[in-house]
Amino acid sequence: MINNDILRRLRFVFDFNNAKMTKIFAHVGREVPTEEMIALLRKEEEEGYKACNDTTLCQFLDGLIIEKRGLREGAEIPKAISRLNNNLIFKKLRVALEMREEDILATLALAEVDMSKSELGALFRNPDHKNFKACGDQILRNFIRGLSLKLRGV
Repeated sequence: MINNDILRRLRFVFDFNNAKMTKIFAHVGREVPTEEMIALLRKEEEEGYKACNDTTLCQFLDGLIIEKRGLREGAEIPKAISRLNNNLIFKKLRVALEMREEDILATLALAEVDMSKSELGALFRNPDHKNFKACGDQILRNFIRGLSLKLRGV
């Protein structure tokens, strides 16, 4: 999935305005002016579009974790990862929302995706593990869609 699309979809799911988005980035020490935020949320074909790189999306997701769960006592702000994949994005969303397997499966079911616990577990395994499975765009897209249905009813 395109990072800008993920950012737009998450903004919709959580009903964040520009100020809230800026605050989330601030949790990880990133200052994002309103003009840049608007450019990141534009579609590719729109004038003023700015591509959201992996580092920026990672900072947003880390900020979302801090916003939803708080920073662990004695923990430092995490360093942004420069190479994100769907598995890491999915994992960061799971952590931010404090979701267990059952919660994730129920959320996927809202988007009409049937997945077993073992299939889901394979998405969160270490990439070196023999049962690791790469998370496809469709799974991540449907998870975010399920979140939208669960949290906003849309």
